[in-house]
Amino acid sequence: MPAPAVRHEPPPPPPAIHARALDELSYIRRTMEQAGSFTSVSGWAMVAIGLLAVVAAWVARGQRTPHAWLAVWFAAAPIAIVIGFFGMLAKARATGASPFAGPARRFAMAFGLPLFSGGALTLALDRSGLGGLLPGTWLLLFGTAVACGGAFSVRIVPVMGFCFMALGVGALIFPSTGDWFMALGFGGLLIGFGLAIARRHGG
Repeated sequence: MPAPAVRHEPPPPPPAIHARALDELSYIRRTMEQAGSFTSVSGWAMVAIGLLAVVAAWVARGQRTPHAWLAVWFAAAPIAIVIGFFGMLAKARATGASPFAGPARRFAMAFGLPLFSGGALTLALDRSGLGGLLPGTWLLLFGTAVACGGAFSVRIVPVMGFCFMALGVGALIFPSTGDWFMALGFGGLLIGFGLAIARRHGG
C-alpha cells in the first residue's frame, strides 16, 4: 500500500514583505477614499469665518431694530463666502486636488440646496415679523447643509453638521438667546472644527 502523499505548506512570507503589502493596501485604500470624497474643505478658512461670525454676533446684538440686526448678518455673509471659496481653492492647489471634480460637484449640490432653502425662509420669516426665529433656522439649515455635504467629505464634517443642527433646535426653543447661539455656532463651532480639520487634514 503506497504511503500517503505529504503536503508541503508554503513558507510564510518574510516579515518585511508582509509589512510592505499592508502598507500598499493602506495606501490604495486612502487613495480610493480621497478619490470618492471632497477633501478641499479648508480648516483655516473656517477659523477665519468663525472669527468673523463672533464679531458679527457682537455687532448685531447691539442693533436696536430687527432690520439693522439682519443687515449686519447680510453684510457678513458675502465676506464669509469669499473666504470659504478662496480657502477651498488654496487647499485644493496645495494638495493637488481638483476643486471642480465629481466629489466637489456632489458636495456643492448637497451643501447648496439647504442653504437656498434657508434664503427663502429668511425672506418669509422677515416679512412675517418672525425674525426671532432666524438664528435657529439658519443654524438648523446650515447644519443640514454641512451634514449632507459632509457625506462626500471627511468624517469630521458631518459631525460638525449635526452639532449645528442641535444648536439650531436649541435656538428655536429659546429664541430670545438667538445671538448667543449664533456666536456659539457660527463662531465657536467653526473655529473649533476648523482647527481640527487644519491639523488632521492638511490645512
